[in-house]
Amino acid sequence: MTTATLRTAVVIGCGATGTSVALALTGAGVEVTLLDDDPRATAEAVALGAGTAWTPEHPPADLVVVATPPSAVVDALYRAQSQGLGHVYTDTAGAKDVIVSDAELRGCDLKGYVPGHPLAGPDAPGRADADATRFTGRIWTLCPYETTPAWALRTLDALIEACGAQRLDLSPQIHDRVVAELSHAPHLVAAVLSSRFADSSLGFLGLAEQGLRDAVRTAGGDPWAWGDVLAHNAGPVADVLDRIAGQLSRAAAILREGDESAPLELALTLEEGRRGQAALDGTGDVRTPRDASAAGRV
Repeated sequence: MTTATLRTAVVIGCGATGTSVALALTGAGVEVTLLDDDPRATAEAVALGAGTAWTPEHPPADLVVVATPPSAVVDALYRAQSQGLGHVYTDTAGAKDVIVSDAELRGCDLKGYVPGHPLAGPDAPGRADADATRFTGRIWTLCPYETTPAWALRTLDALIEACGAQRLDLSPQIHDRVVAELSHAPHLVAAVLSSRFADSSLGFLGLAEQGLRDAVRTAGGDPWAWGDVLAHNAGPVADVLDRIAGQLSRAAAILREGDESAPLELALTLEEGRRGQAALDGTGDVRTPRDASAAGRV
């Protein structure tokens, strides 16, 4: 499928995600050219074997992948379409609803644009985490429009196949609710929790058990990249944080009241947490949404 429908591609943005996409496509035999506002980033990605630097002499590519931070996607998409860089366009940003709306308001050509997001961890400006296998076995969400033509989706199918990922179609709104619950809000909670230890002594931190270290591990992501993503998924993330804050406030009130029923009331919350942890552990063998039970909520 890849060689038949995807022979050439342009990747805009040579961070960890864009370079990983380029490496996967190059490994699948696709001719990849690279664009980045920072010439050094392009040169480093070229040195890694991700492709060659784009020049105006290149004909329109089968696919253009916009792998920039969310705040830059619409500008990059509009500019690429204005220059006629390709026939089909997609992006990899971790938020979709605002970008989809802004692309329409900006006047982007929506016929050949298929919003996308590979669920493979946050992007990073550097290329240290770039890896051709970054997306292997991962879900790659698409948010096609009702009018998206079949030929554009076939090109995206070839991209996802070349990256070893598995396609899942979601509406932009559902996508943003899902990542708010499973990624964005948990990251911010971990960051707030770990911020309490930023200025602690080594002697104090040496007493921390592995459970705490595991709980805050995701807070180590790039702050600017994460801030951009969170701002573009503001509403759904704020909704999740409000619910978490409500649960924590209720727990604090129970502890302050000091009633005899406090252990039981706290145990109810802790039991819900235990059930959630067990449910997450139970997804270890679930490779795609098709493997999972239809029960539950989104």
